[in-house]
Amino acid sequence: MKIVQILPELNEGGVERGTMELSREFVALGHESIVISCGGKLVSNIEADGGKHISLDVCSKNPLTALARIYKLRKVLKSLKPDIVHVRSRVPAWLTYFANKSLKIPFVTTVHGLNSISSYSRIMTKGDRVICVGEAVQEYIINGYALDNNDNRITTIQRGVDLSRFNILNIDKSFIKSFKEEHELENKYIVTSVGRITWLKDYETFIEAIAIAKLEIPNIIGLIVGGAGKGKIDYLNSLKRLVAQYNLEDNIKFTGSQSKMPEIYFLSNILVNASLKMGNVARTIIEALALDTLVIATTYEGLNDIVVDGKNGAIIETKNAKQLANKIVEVKNNNYQNVSKTIPKEYTLDMMSESTLDVYKNLLNHKRDIK
Repeated sequence: MKIVQILPELNEGGVERGTMELSREFVALGHESIVISCGGKLVSNIEADGGKHISLDVCSKNPLTALARIYKLRKVLKSLKPDIVHVRSRVPAWLTYFANKSLKIPFVTTVHGLNSISSYSRIMTKGDRVICVGEAVQEYIINGYALDNNDNRITTIQRGVDLSRFNILNIDKSFIKSFKEEHELENKYIVTSVGRITWLKDYETFIEAIAIAKLEIPNIIGLIVGGAGKGKIDYLNSLKRLVAQYNLEDNIKFTGSQSKMPEIYFLSNILVNASLKMGNVARTIIEALALDTLVIATTYEGLNDIVVDGKNGAIIETKNAKQLANKIVEVKNNNYQNVSKTIPKEYTLDMMSESTLDVYKNLLNHKRDIK
């Protein structure tokens, strides 16, 4: 198959890494993989793994340039003649929807989260096949857009993690040593939160919780690992002011984005995902567990939670700094065993790539049958 994946950009985040990893798996299995985006630091990874990247502005929300961008995308897709176009975000979904009207290339979308129910977000339900990253997401869009519960276009495929990369046996110990020296982490209790700098990650609650937990764990360090885009610098500065307000300058470290994520998880005692939406199925959760790192995460009604209280970490409410602080102390004082063994098989990259290819094949077979 010739497979085209389209997303806004290729910098950091679960969607971006998932696209990169699927591209690598597709190539390894003998398929032709092409990724279209505005570009970013992961482009080199796509190309090094045997995929092709095409730079197009599929990111801008400017309606005045939309027609020109639709035309350019249509021209590229017509030239490529892919078997499948797989879109992972709303702006590129809209552009692809119109660019593909006359081309009629089999069209797949992935709904990655709980975006507000709206005519703008509805585009993610318009695929010939619609993949959801969790059962709660599938239920959310079915109820929100009054879709048929038996709509066979819609399926759930969990976000999978490459367990060969996130593996204790492959850890770069020299990086850990230098990273700890750079950020003064020796003999510290390290609590880490990973993700781009955005309000959705609720770093305010994380910072406040570190201030409370410090009373019980004096050597605690809160690591915030993630970059701030151009539009998020003011937000980043507001977080730094909050750190100063709590007198945590020696206890909170902003590391920026990092490429050695397995090592970051491995050196951490706890990973916290305080996300305001579905923290319990984020890729960071599975990645951390794979390195035997305990996890504290928010949840959402209807999720099949990966993190289970007393088994591999703890579940918390959103925006509850006191509860998060208490759980940090509680998890520190408990003895957990075989954390990596708690990852369900469906959350692995092998299963995600296999299931995604099954969706493509099913769609292509369906298209052939109705011709």
